[in-house]
Amino acid sequence: MKTIQDIAGKTGLGFRKDFAEDFLDAGILTPSFVEFAPENWINMGGYWKRVLDRVTSRYPVVCHGLSLSIGSPEELDWNFLKALKTFFKQHNILLYSEHLSYSKCDNAHLYDLLPIPFRMDAVKHIARRIAEVQDYLETTIAIENVSYYTPVAAQMSEWEFINEVVSRSGCKLLLDVNNVYVNAFNHKYKAQEFIDRLPLDRVAYIHMAGHLQVEDDLIIDTHGEAIIDPVYELFDYTLQKIKPVPVLLERDFNIPELPEMQGELQRLGSICNKHWLKQHAAH
Repeated sequence: MKTIQDIAGKTGLGFRKDFAEDFLDAGILTPSFVEFAPENWINMGGYWKRVLDRVTSRYPVVCHGLSLSIGSPEELDWNFLKALKTFFKQHNILLYSEHLSYSKCDNAHLYDLLPIPFRMDAVKHIARRIAEVQDYLETTIAIENVSYYTPVAAQMSEWEFINEVVSRSGCKLLLDVNNVYVNAFNHKYKAQEFIDRLPLDRVAYIHMAGHLQVEDDLIIDTHGEAIIDPVYELFDYTLQKIKPVPVLLERDFNIPELPEMQGELQRLGSICNKHWLKQHAAH
């Protein structure tokens, strides 16, 4: 049975129904692992259940959730967590990650990932909820740094907030390098300095994606564009600071031709090999 260490230093791809058949049958894409949102596959039957079984039998899988809403004020959704736990065991999911944000309030789904105030009371609330999730799922989860467009009632910096949450909860960090770049651009701080201040020893894996610059001073995190050179450069910088971990390419919509995505996977892989090949071989 594979573990997360078996895909350390390797590149994976976000699996989407949009290109499922070509992904499985064309032989163009060669990821070492895949990631998908469990909400999109739990209790799936028929054709898509057969597709899911093909994917999980062929590739190691990590899951990146959308609706845990770890920052919400109300009680955790225990029925949802029960379904997650069953699903993870059925499909040997190697790691579960979620966003450091919230998407639900008063049982209303907001259909967006909203920023949490960078405050100590929020840290304590979130750390407690993460600990409860980890205890129930009987595994350590990873929490992703998110893009945001305005801080809300901040009393500490974003990097301090992330460090406190990770430290107090015992969770891992899903480091989204593109989100660091987007936030650094929009909020006018230095991306490399931000990377340096994160708990890099707690990184479980990395997300890489594209974004869209809509104004001279505004970037929107879309996951619908190719990765740009400055984000690759920040990725290169980051890999020099951390041990080998899995690296995931996200493309949620505006799906390009598969050879283009394979080219991005290969570019990510070459950067990984430049920094990690000897270190990974020693493991």
